[in-house]
Amino acid sequence: MQPRTPLLLCVLLSQVLPLTSAEDLDCTPGFQQKLFHIDQPAQFIEDQAILNLTFNDCKGNNKLHYEVSSPYFKVNHDGSLVALKNISAVGKTLFVHARTPHAEDMAELVIVGGKDIQGSLQDIFKFARTSPVPRQKRSIVVSPILIPENQRQPFPRDVGKLFVETTDVNGKTLEGPVPLEVIVIDQNDNRPIFREGPYIGHVMEGSPTGTTVMRMTAFDADDPATDNALLRYNIRQQTPDKPSPNMFYIDPEKGDIVTVVSPALLDRETLENPKYELIIEAQDMAGLDVGLTGTATATIMIDDKNDHPPKFTKKEFQATVEEGAVGVIVNLTVEDKDDPTTGAWRAVYTIINGNPGQSFEIHTNPQTNEGMLSVVKPLDYEISAFHTLLIKVENEDPLVPDVSYGPSSTATVHITVLDVNEGPVFYPDPMMVTRQENISVGSVLLTVNATDPDSLQHQTIRYSVYKDPAGWLNINPINGTVDTMAVLDRESPFVHNSVYAALFLAIDSGNPPATGTGTLLITLEDVNDNAPFIYPTVAEVCDDAKNLSVVILGASDKDLHPNTDPFKFEIHKQAVPDKVWKISKINNTHALVSLVQNLNKANYHLPIMVTDSGKPPMTNVTDLRIQVCSCKNSKVDCNAAGALHFSATLVLLASLFSLACL
Repeated sequence: MQPRTPLLLCVLLSQVLPLTSAEDLDCTPGFQQKLFHIDQPAQFIEDQAILNLTFNDCKGNNKLHYEVSSPYFKVNHDGSLVALKNISAVGKTLFVHARTPHAEDMAELVIVGGKDIQGSLQDIFKFARTSPVPRQKRSIVVSPILIPENQRQPFPRDVGKLFVETTDVNGKTLEGPVPLEVIVIDQNDNRPIFREGPYIGHVMEGSPTGTTVMRMTAFDADDPATDNALLRYNIRQQTPDKPSPNMFYIDPEKGDIVTVVSPALLDRETLENPKYELIIEAQDMAGLDVGLTGTATATIMIDDKNDHPPKFTKKEFQATVEEGAVGVIVNLTVEDKDDPTTGAWRAVYTIINGNPGQSFEIHTNPQTNEGMLSVVKPLDYEISAFHTLLIKVENEDPLVPDVSYGPSSTATVHITVLDVNEGPVFYPDPMMVTRQENISVGSVLLTVNATDPDSLQHQTIRYSVYKDPAGWLNINPINGTVDTMAVLDRESPFVHNSVYAALFLAIDSGNPPATGTGTLLITLEDVNDNAPFIYPTVAEVCDDAKNLSVVILGASDKDLHPNTDPFKFEIHKQAVPDKVWKISKINNTHALVSLVQNLNKANYHLPIMVTDSGKPPMTNVTDLRIQVCSCKNSKVDCNAAGALHFSATLVLLASLFSLACL
């Protein structure tokens, strides 16, 4: 229980008591001597009388009962104080409480030379008696009332009696009132409890003897100023008990767990299990046998440090790989005695020799810790059929200072490259030529060149066309000469940005044969081979229009500059005898067609001739159909009410003229 403040009672009798006679006061209830001094002996002997106490309740001491502040002593019925067992230290002070139905009192025993023990009743009750209380007639003596906790029923119950006040016959107070101290004595009725678990500690392997691992602290609900809550700790059990049954020690007062074995025994790699479980016991009453106990489990992990370097399982590894292939070619295996879950175990591989072209890389498999050696740039058998790599392995974490990497931390890998029938290679690729469009059929463009990488096999090569979208090209299968078999046209839909692409194959004579692919890019230079054309070819105008503008014409040409604009717009004179129409240039690509006067409602065909700027230029004549419509009351009527104003003969002549200019 928690310490309780002494309860002070001040009681006044509601009825005046008669003055007590001198004869009645000759007997003072209580201990006849309240303070004793005794030298601390080497040992208090069991059942040997230490001193005799005299208590008198002035009523015959019926039902006299003694209580001692220490559980190791008792007072016999005759008043002799004896020890219950052989004991060497009890503290500096003992208190004896005597009680009958008529009186109770307390005596104090001072142990001269005794050791101060925390939690003595001297601290709790704070008594300061240094000499016996002298006997005085007609004095009110009120000793503190001691009440042990956890009393049994029935309740209420008497805890003691006293004189509280004396008066004379006139009602004058002679003595009193006096305070009454009621002290509740703590009983050891609570076990120590570990309430902060789980308790998990870590200690690095190889730690020096005496290294603190963790602290265990228990709680006792009894009075902390008494031995009832004075705890002592010990280790009851260690699992496993190898290599020593006493791997750890616990400070009995502080609860600190420390290592007690040598650093050599605290070796994680040689331990049966790197996890220890300790049953920790806390006992009150300063660890004496009569104390109550509580237990908890402490788990201690022996943490790994990098005191073992990784070692290759063998000094040399062999691998084979086909030329031209990439990917993992061999797994390098290592051993490491450190903890697989830590950086002290995880391996880091490095190629330290034999990889000038950076054709190889090595990575760590996180599950197996193996080194995965890969080809990342295809190897060429004809250049080198063998490669030798020197590889070292280290840990992610640095080694402890007294450990170093040795010869077993390096290994050699011998790699054999297997010859594979490789396809011929075009050079250059892509192949590029520039020609004018419309060159004559059969013109030679170039002779392709493909070589066989398998120089040691002495194979022959044949050529063929693989992709020729427009069907313009032909290749000699023996010497690779490419010529045209149709007219090249820059304006073809198969030409993009003036470039025509074709693919050719080179096939060697191996078994099975291997094939290489080459690309030919033909840049076609423009020739003025396309006449310009106009747009739009249909227009409408009102017969009473005040604005005689008919339509704005534009021209376009499939050729490139300088074979396009500026364009020249004209009305084909030979086909139009009258002077009704007019055409005016707006800019390099557009012109305005207008009327000189209003025309009757009818359909008209006006031949427009447009000429590009090529050398020589190309001309095209296109009929512009113009409808003269009736526009009245916001209604437009363009039905052909009148006949055409140009005969079919004139239109035919205009067409012939246009063809002659192509």
